[in-house]
Amino acid sequence: AHGTLRMTTASRRHPESPVRHNLLEATRVLVLGGDVAARAGRVLADLGADVVRMVPSDSGDPLAGRPAARMAWSHRTRVIAVTLAEAAGAADEFDVVIDTPHDPATIVLDPGVAPEAHWVRITPFGLDGPRSSWRATDLGVMASTGNMYATGDPDRAPIRAAEPTSHAHVGGEAAFAALSAIASGRRQIVDLSMQECVMIASMGSPGRFERTGARGRRLGANIGRTREIWPTVDGFVSFGIRGGKARQASMELITRLVREAGLDASPLERDWASWSQNSAPDAELAAMERVIGEYFSTRSMTDLYEIAVETNLMLAPANSPREVLASPQLAARDFFAPAPEFDVATFPDNFVHVHVGSDAPANPRLRTRGSNDGLWSGLKILEFGSGAAGPIATRYFVEQGATVLRIESRSRPDFLRAMAVGPGNPHGLEGSELYDSLNCGKRNLTLNLKHPDAVAIARRLAVEWADCVAENYAPKAMRGFGLDDATLRAERPDLVMISACLNGQTGPHKDYPGFGGQGSALSGWNWITGWPDREPVGPHGTITDSLAPRYVAAALAAALVHRDRTGLGCYLDVAQVETGLYALSPWLLDYIVDGTVGMRSANRSALAAPHGVFPCADEGDVADRWIAIACHDDADWQVLAGVIGVQDRSLDPQAERLRRVDEVEAVVAAFT
Repeated sequence: AHGTLRMTTASRRHPESPVRHNLLEATRVLVLGGDVAARAGRVLADLGADVVRMVPSDSGDPLAGRPAARMAWSHRTRVIAVTLAEAAGAADEFDVVIDTPHDPATIVLDPGVAPEAHWVRITPFGLDGPRSSWRATDLGVMASTGNMYATGDPDRAPIRAAEPTSHAHVGGEAAFAALSAIASGRRQIVDLSMQECVMIASMGSPGRFERTGARGRRLGANIGRTREIWPTVDGFVSFGIRGGKARQASMELITRLVREAGLDASPLERDWASWSQNSAPDAELAAMERVIGEYFSTRSMTDLYEIAVETNLMLAPANSPREVLASPQLAARDFFAPAPEFDVATFPDNFVHVHVGSDAPANPRLRTRGSNDGLWSGLKILEFGSGAAGPIATRYFVEQGATVLRIESRSRPDFLRAMAVGPGNPHGLEGSELYDSLNCGKRNLTLNLKHPDAVAIARRLAVEWADCVAENYAPKAMRGFGLDDATLRAERPDLVMISACLNGQTGPHKDYPGFGGQGSALSGWNWITGWPDREPVGPHGTITDSLAPRYVAAALAAALVHRDRTGLGCYLDVAQVETGLYALSPWLLDYIVDGTVGMRSANRSALAAPHGVFPCADEGDVADRWIAIACHDDADWQVLAGVIGVQDRSLDPQAERLRRVDEVEAVVAAFT
């Protein structure tokens, strides 16, 4: 790198790593940050952008300490070592700059050096406010959101996943932020607080505290009142005891399987469509868990999953990398592909399948924008589906000015609405705080899509009113209604449509049903969350429900930017499980490259000590109080040692603290 380091067209993209599609072919992105910014760059590169990551020539790549992360987030990206002056001289060549201005290990520039570019600035707590100068890595960010407080076992400290969960969330959202800035048609400087970004992973629970006083609680292997993670002969599976129409078939099936196994199925004999786990007596739930647990404990994960795939039982194995690499579903969808630049034959390759229209309409319909409106002002989205993952994805557009019209069924209401029906809720289906928190700002219309007149209305909305259609039904549903992509785009060639179900629209397991609990298990997030001496647990909020929408939103935004530029519509197919695995690419590469099976580690880090959550004294009548503390280098430790009164200088080197981590943690916990 010399002089002003001009970025020429001839130098773009790694020649051995072609993109699968070019939605963002004309977009140039400069990444100046570490892991979290590099993730956003990788997302944009996979969507077709030309991405360059500049690292300091004097201190080197901040990802060098973990080779798997460096590979994962440098795929389809050029990494160039430069001086500060060289970076400043080249910045105005780019359309988007993504940086982490509080990270001393990265290049930090003033946005004035590239006055035409959009800037996405990622910090732990935002660029202003009383915590704007606070430092935090993944441990501190997760602790600050309330999500970590509710993750783990009730008799131990709150925990985080062994991989950086906040980075997984922020990487996708930063990519969406960059695309939203481009779509706005005017220059933006985006202030992205990691804490605020991760808050959505708690599914609205922090906002409910003022009304309910509920601080959240750690439930271990449970979700709500019932067990979610179950031991098997050789591992663990995820299976929830739930009532209602959405789970009726699954619960009837497990009842039959228990009976056929020669076990006493009487605790499971009931009308599952009307039964609710929320109002069932404790003794009743305990009897159900006892017999289901006995059934699972005599079978292997593989046998149980084969039954689930064959019968559509809502059960999933808590996958380690071994099971992920052996998945016929992922193989059929080409989730893994060679990465010649790293000499890796099996590389986590992509998170979205894109099918671009071949002929641009004569008069593409472009949305109108106001100069002071939201970034997606004028955009109209028609939404079908239920649960959390689909609605959260479109909510991001609502927050930036779009209009979302959500189609629902009065006879088969969204199960999040139905969860609230019962004593203490006078509003029935309109009284679900969980539903409301994920769908705020949307408009709603009920249609019975089994009736041809209702289907005609929905089709007219898609063809004549909407700019795009988003749905998260099982693959057969929209085809059954006559509202699938092929049908709609035959009438409206420039329509953008996205489908985002659990396993995607293709492959041998495409029809396997499931929600976030199954997605968390299949994608490995259960495996890496918990204590090493105990069973895995789920990150609070069933993570694929909150993680997948960020990548769905980014893919949809890229398609809309592409349509604005070319007039071409397209169809996008996203599998929620694949987005979860994509975010865990370094974990998978550790196994692929050298056979390392990343395990649950509670809050400990292989690179820092102390790195954990420590008990605090009660505050008045409030107990169960904790503080997250991490010392990533010797200077951090010396500050902490001075505060807590550690005189032993032999603990000053990080290597010695890592070797004596039990002793270090005991000293810190005694003080806190």
